[in-house]
Amino acid sequence: MNLTNNDDSIVLPANVTGRSVAHPKRWLVALVRVCHEKKTSERLTKMGIENFLPIQQEYHRWSDRVKKIDRVLLPMMIFVHVNLREQKEVLTLSSVSRYMVLRGESVPTVIPDDQMRRFKFMLDYSEETISVSTSPLSPGERIRVIKGPLTGLEGELVTVNGKSKVAVRLTMLGYASVDMPVGCVEPIGK
Repeated sequence: MNLTNNDDSIVLPANVTGRSVAHPKRWLVALVRVCHEKKTSERLTKMGIENFLPIQQEYHRWSDRVKKIDRVLLPMMIFVHVNLREQKEVLTLSSVSRYMVLRGESVPTVIPDDQMRRFKFMLDYSEETISVSTSPLSPGERIRVIKGPLTGLEGELVTVNGKSKVAVRLTMLGYASVDMPVGCVEPIGK
């Protein structure tokens, strides 16, 4: 019996109402061995599994040279966009230990699509260094960036260490933020 359809989601046999139940793809956080993020991401891509490894390029200066390096923003974590079948496939890799779960829960925590979309946008278009923090953050004013390379990004305007920043919250992971002049944002109505 074939349990898949063309959109790569698993379809279970009809339930008592006679309708089939589809399991769409969702974003999960796979925990990987130390320093295996890039290789694991490459292997997942070869397996045809959509994944996202947040990397930011930085310049490091030594006494004799300057070199551009890729820094993994969330060490030992890879975001995977999977259905139930792919979720099990990811765990077959020796470098993947498990999925992130809420304390006391047994099912992987799902990162909402809108949070992932905003986080990926921030990484793709920010010219400034992005920082990721797990420390508590007071709610900020809901805003939209109206000037600069991050135009269109929605998030919260917060103050961290006396600087205005745009923050995007990530379920269970804290928040990602980037410096942002107040004149480059506008409030979003509730």
